[in-house]
Amino acid sequence: MSKENKNSSIEAEVETAEFEEVVETEDKQVSELEEMKALVASWEDKFLRTHASFENSKRLLAKDKTAAVAYANESFAKDMLSVVDSFESALATIESTNDEDGDDILTKIKEGLDLTYAQLTKVLEKNSIRAIETEGEFDPDVHQAIMQVQSEEHEDGEIVQVLQKGYTIKERVLRPAMVSTAK
Repeated sequence: MSKENKNSSIEAEVETAEFEEVVETEDKQVSELEEMKALVASWEDKFLRTHASFENSKRLLAKDKTAAVAYANESFAKDMLSVVDSFESALATIESTNDEDGDDILTKIKEGLDLTYAQLTKVLEKNSIRAIETEGEFDPDVHQAIMQVQSEEHEDGEIVQVLQKGYTIKERVLRPAMVSTAK
């Protein structure tokens, strides 16, 4: 073989090797690119699923909150129904009385109303509603002074008379007690 042929054959081999290297490098880059695209698609899918799950949870929590607020007093309302029934019964008894049985019926009605009142206070206490104490000193946090009166029996600032009972629900004032205080 001639020297030129030999060189040309070596050059061809080198070019082929370089070409194969370039093709191999491009194949690696293409496969890496495909791997990265698959990884991005996987993460995008995970993100979309997580976001959808979060939105569903948020929607369900809002629905549960609305229902909880709407029906928060359901237990209290059920307890109050028995008191309403007792009052209706007392009113029906009053309507059915005649003048001849008046004294006996009034005694029974008073007993029934006393029992109904006791039942009502039990329901209120069961639901953490309590009357505000009105004996002694005026407390602006739980009492509302409507008027001041002269009183020799009470010291200045002491409660003289309760005009309307006040109530708390748990630790919060539901309605302050309306009172008159001594000057």
